Order: sequence, then structure tokens, then C-alpha cells
Amino acid sequence: MTLKARIFIIFLFSSLVSFISISIISYFTINSILSNKIETGIRSNLKQVTLSLEKSINSLNHISQQFAYEGTIVRELDELMRTEEPFLRMKLQHQFKKKLNLITFTNPDIGLTLYYFGNDQKYQFENLPVKYSFSPKKLPLFAGYYGISYYGPHESFNRLDNRYVLSALRKVDFPGRDDVYVYIEMGLQLVQNMPDSDQSKNNFSHVILDNNGKIIYSEVPRLFRSGTTFSDFSKGDASGYSKGYYWYKQASSQGWSVVSVIAEKDFNEEKNRWIVQISLFTLFVITVTLLLAWLLWKMVYKPLNQFQTEIKMITQTQTNANLEQTKIPEFHTLLRQFQKMKKQIWDLFHEVREKEKQRVDLEVEKLLYQINPHFLMNTLDTAHWLAVMNGQQELDRLIQSLNKLLYYNLGKLGRPSTIEEEVDAIKQYLTLQQIRYNFQFDVRIHVDENVLKIPVPRFILQPLVENSLYHGLQDDGYIRIDVRLNQGIEIAIHDNGSGMSEETVQKLLHSRTAGQQKVGLGIGLNYVKRTIESRYGDKAGLEIKSEIGKGTSIYLTLPIEEVRTQHD
Repeated sequence: MTLKARIFIIFLFSSLVSFISISIISYFTINSILSNKIETGIRSNLKQVTLSLEKSINSLNHISQQFAYEGTIVRELDELMRTEEPFLRMKLQHQFKKKLNLITFTNPDIGLTLYYFGNDQKYQFENLPVKYSFSPKKLPLFAGYYGISYYGPHESFNRLDNRYVLSALRKVDFPGRDDVYVYIEMGLQLVQNMPDSDQSKNNFSHVILDNNGKIIYSEVPRLFRSGTTFSDFSKGDASGYSKGYYWYKQASSQGWSVVSVIAEKDFNEEKNRWIVQISLFTLFVITVTLLLAWLLWKMVYKPLNQFQTEIKMITQTQTNANLEQTKIPEFHTLLRQFQKMKKQIWDLFHEVREKEKQRVDLEVEKLLYQINPHFLMNTLDTAHWLAVMNGQQELDRLIQSLNKLLYYNLGKLGRPSTIEEEVDAIKQYLTLQQIRYNFQFDVRIHVDENVLKIPVPRFILQPLVENSLYHGLQDDGYIRIDVRLNQGIEIAIHDNGSGMSEETVQKLLHSRTAGQQKVGLGIGLNYVKRTIESRYGDKAGLEIKSEIGKGTSIYLTLPIEEVRTQHD
């Protein structure tokens, strides 16, 4: 896993674990608080509604007593009912209505009031217009106590008002008749009696049950239908859940009950609002956490990128003179130390390379001084016999060639040679070999004039020519040397000797010791290979092509720019 991914995961984990833990604890705490708050509001509402209904029933009971008990108003009603003389009856009727109006005026909650005669199914002395459909038998019975029947809530029989009311039908102690009742209506305001609080928001519905649990009034008829029995009444539960609604029941001291019903979505509205808020806040926390993780990654990424740049540059000698500030002291110190370490590595590398160069130079110098003494002895011996046998002229020629060759071979180690000096040394060397072995071979040398003065390492051509003599050159043989300037110095040496195998070629190129060869100096091709590798690296090339019985070709390529740099 990358450092970037780890930073993001650690930041998210460290931030979200604590936040989620707090959120879970807060959820259960808030849920409990809100549930208790809502439930407290509902039960407070239930209590208010129950008290309001009880007060209304008590008011109906009290007011109906004034209309029903034997007293002034009942005697006047009896007198009115017995009087048949029209004028007197009209006068008594006017006085009776005046008293009825006085009673209703002193009780402002009272609505429609009238006397109902059961046998005749008629009503009289109403204080307000009555609907034609008036019939107490159609009303839902709420409760009954001591000859009084309470109905409702139901729609008022007042022709001018369709509000829901509670009503009472009370038997009147009327002389000579047993079918006279007083009917009184009182306004019902369940919703308005609810407390004005955030918990309610007027989303409650109410169901009123009679003493037996029968629903006589319902504001949610699709869930609790009037005329049916409340399903959980027999269990005696004070609250419950049914079909997406929560309900709470409050029983009155008179036996009937009021049930408050609230939809689950309304019940959980405040909790859901809190969940949305906490979710948005969680999203905000995650966003801030990711932003902080990204900023931290950027702070770390820049120094890491600088480290990567420094590592890539470790193969180069250059260093940043002005190191860019990372604004993080720890990283800046590490970068400084890394640069110092890189400089020390390169100093050590240069030191090792210089020592290796010195070692190679010492080895080359050692090879230069390992000139085969047998060659010198045999040559001097040959010069001696020639002087005896042929006279002074031939001896003089031999000694001159030997002196020139020895002067070249024993020259200063550190001084480079030139193509011209190399070619002249080869001529002297071949002259000595022809005199020494007393056989003639054809030597063809072609050198471009524009390369004669170009400096090259010493002994770069002689080992190549010596290889041709060593590998079976006969009296009718030839050696052809071509030196020309192209992209670099191109040197080609061809012979028509007996050739050699690939195994022999590899042995000559890779042998680390300079063998004592019987044909000359015995420095060998390995010297040439090591010399050009030391001087030019992979910019120079040495290639040998040989076929047994047909001869050998050697190709040497030297970079012109490098040799000029050496010369300078």
C-alpha cells in the first residue's frame, strides 16, 4: 500500500472512529430525549383533552339540572303546556323563552338547547334554528349516568353551525308525563386544547372510546373506524403501534378514554431532521478529513519528490547548489545530508577510478619493460653472424633498424605516439624480422596523410602486425596495412597466412598475461585491447576476422575526438 493511501486511511480511520462513536452515543441519547419529549407532549395533550371533555360533561350535567329538575322553569313549562287560551299561552311562552335565554346567556359554552317530547318525537322552545334531521336516537352514545345520556362528539343540529359538539339528553321531572327531555349542546374543541409546542405541530389525531372501548369518534377513520371496538382496549396498554401510527391512551375518571394518534413520520420528524443534520455534518467532517489528508500528503510528497530527483541524479556528478526549501526542517536536513553523502560517493568514485587508472598504467608500464630478452639476444646474434659472413654494409643496416626500434620501444611511458611514429616502428620491426628469418614477404602500407600527426597510444600497431607474422606467414605472403580517417581512425591489417580458429582469437584477446612470443616483442593483442579500453572505454573497437588457410584481418577503430583531447 502506498504512503498516500496509508495517510488517507489513517486520517479517515482516526477521524471517523471517534466521530462515529460520538454519533452513535448521541443518536441513542437524542432518540431517548426526543422520544420522551414527544411522548410527554402527547400525554400532556391527552390530559388536556380528557380534562376538557370531563369539564364539558360536568358543565352539561350542571346546566341540564337547571332545565330538568322541578323548579320555577319546570312549573312554568307545565303551566305553558296546560294553557289553551291563545293570548295567555303566548304570554307564558314569551316569559318561558326569556328565562331559557337567560340560562344560555349565563353559560356561553352552551349552543343549541330545546325540549324534546319522546312520544311525539317533537321538540319545542329551541333557542336556535334546528335541522330537520334532528333525532337523538341517531346520536353516538358517549356515556350515561343517572338518567343522563351524553352523546358525541357529533355534528351540531344547529342549522347555522356544523361544528362538532358534545350533547346531553336529560329526562325532565315533568308532572303527568314521562317522555319529556331537555337537549343541550356544548362546543367541542379538541385540537385547540392541545399545547402549543414543537412536539405537536397540530399533527395529532384523536379517537374517543366509550366505557366498553367502542369507538364513538375518530379523526382517522381509515385506521380506527367509528362503531368498532378499539383493538387494544382489552389489553389495557397505555400506548402502542399500529399500521404506521403510534397511539397513546388516557382513561378518564368516568370510564371513557381518549386516544391520541400520530403518524410515524410525524413522530420521527424531529429525529429524522437530526439524522439529516448529523449526516450532513458527517459529510463535512469526511470532506475536511480528506482535505487535511491531501494537504499532509502534499507536504510529504514534495520532499519525497526531491529525494527521488536526488536519487536519479546520483549517477551524475552535478549537485544542487541551491537546495529548494521544503518548509519542513526534518526533510530539509535529510536532503542536505543526502547531498553530502552523494558528494562523498562521487569523490570516492573519482578516487577509485584514478587509482584504477594508475594501476592500469603500471601494468602497461610493466608490460613495456617486459620486452622479450630473447628477441634482443637473437637479433644481436644475427647481427654478429651477418658481420662475419657478409661484411660491414649489411651489419650497418641491421644495427640502424634495431637502434630505431629500441629507441621507439624504450621511449617515455606517459608520452603518446603518433600514427607516423607507429608506422615507422612497424617498418623497422618488419626489416629486422626479414633479416632475422631470411625470408621475403610483401608489405603494403597505405596511410592517409591527414592522420599521420594524430596522437595514439604507444605500441598500438606493432602487436597487430606481430600477430600476422606469428600465425603462418610464408615466403610468398603479404601484409597490408591501411590507415584512414573516417568517423574516427580506422586501421585495417590483412595477411594471407595460415589463419587461426575462433578459440585462438578469443585466447589472444582475453589472455591477461603477456606471453614470451618467439617472433618479436611478445606484447600481444591483449595489450592492445586493454589499452584502448583503458583510454577510450566503449568508444573504440577491436575486431578480428580469421579463416584457417586463408589468412586474418584485424580492424581497429579509434575515436578521433578522444585522441585529440589526449594530444592537447
